[in-house]
Amino acid sequence: MNSGRPERQLPVTERTRHRRLREQGSLDRDRLDAILEAGFVCHLGVEVEGTVMVVPTVYGTDGTTLYLHGSVAGRSMIASPAATVCVTVTHVDGLVLARSVFEHGVNYRSAMIFGTPRLVTDPDEKLAGLRCLTEQAAPGQWDYARRPHRKELAATALLALPLDEASVKIREGAPDDGAGPDAELGLWAGVLPLHTTWGEPDPDPLLPEGVEAPAHVTRRVGGPAN
Repeated sequence: MNSGRPERQLPVTERTRHRRLREQGSLDRDRLDAILEAGFVCHLGVEVEGTVMVVPTVYGTDGTTLYLHGSVAGRSMIASPAATVCVTVTHVDGLVLARSVFEHGVNYRSAMIFGTPRLVTDPDEKLAGLRCLTEQAAPGQWDYARRPHRKELAATALLALPLDEASVKIREGAPDDGAGPDAELGLWAGVLPLHTTWGEPDPDPLLPEGVEAPAHVTRRVGGPAN
């Protein structure tokens, strides 16, 4: 059914063109948004002093910009505003166990975003970006917890990377060898799904008696983490 909304496509560039496993590639911008919205940890790849570094960090997205968090003293944060970076987000959905080891694989959803980020210096945008980061990881926490003061903001680096150049790949479904010669081996084949869920909140042992976890935390228990 046509929803009436124009289809949004990712632009194809030399960096985002799918060269291998093209059938797993997608140009659907909505799929990029879904992958980013489902997580809050990414890996930032950047060259620092002649060496490539891949740094895990938290992120948030407002649909047009990816905000990346770090310390003002972090080498990756210092180098990134002057360099082309690659940010990756990956969700593992299951192991694909085939009849032969060669055909084994992983069901996954992944996105790669390329570009040159800018260091956020405007105070209002910095607060908005940090709110985006916080709410992406823990919806409701920004309004519950104390917000950062001036000294904390000065010690925090925030990068803004536009979502203009991105590559998406997704692998779903069963092994690919069900119709090949190995099907005669009589071996089990299929998918071992992987589900990550939020557990029960583990309170700080220094909490005073009677301070309970807020509703925006407890309602996530048992829900999907990606």
